[in-house]
Order: sequence, then structure tokens, then C-alpha cells
Amino acid sequence: QVQLLESGGGLVQAGGSLRLSCAASRSIFSFDIMAWYRQAPGKQRDVVATITNYGTTAYADSVKGRFTIARDNADDTVYLQMNNLKPEDTAVYYCYAAYPITWGQGTQVTVSS
Repeated sequence: QVQLLESGGGLVQAGGSLRLSCAASRSIFSFDIMAWYRQAPGKQRDVVATITNYGTTAYADSVKGRFTIARDNADDTVYLQMNNLKPEDTAVYYCYAAYPITWGQGTQVTVSS
């Protein structure tokens, strides 16, 4: 079974940038969709960005123009470039792949005002 390992989270000031990485334990080429979700304290887990195997992307309205998702099938890694971060972006960010549906363990992103 494939495992997803996120990295790149941390503490950043508002207006700053972070780049999250999601490394898979095997080839991600067979996954139709890969995505980033986030979950803030006391809130549900919501989708942030998705990318298909063909490179088609989609974003939550709250991050459009600030976040960029990319996948590197050769390196079996998915990235989330986050620019102009806001305090409301604070959450645990999870990597997601389908199918089969697979979740990473999450990485904390904290944005201070």
C-alpha cells in the first residue's frame, strides 16, 4: 500500500510563503487525482487544490491566485506552493491521492498576523 509523507510546513508571518511537498512511497502515475486538503481546529477538512493525471488543476476560491499545485510523476511528488499567506490559512494540511483513496499524516502550517 502506498504511503504519502508531507513536509514543508511551519510557522510563517502573514504575507510569507511556504512550499509543501508530498512524497509517495511508490509511483503516483496511476493516481487519477492528487490533492491537498486542510483542517483548521474545530472545523471540517476541506479541499484546497486538486490536480489530475493530465495536469488539470482546481482550487478553492479562498486560495485562488495565491496557491499553486503541481505534480512530478518522475519524482512521485506533489507540491503546494503557497504565497501571500494569511492567518486564516492556518491549518493542518493533508496530502490525498485516489484511487485507492490514500491520506498522508498531515503537516502543520501556522501563519501569524
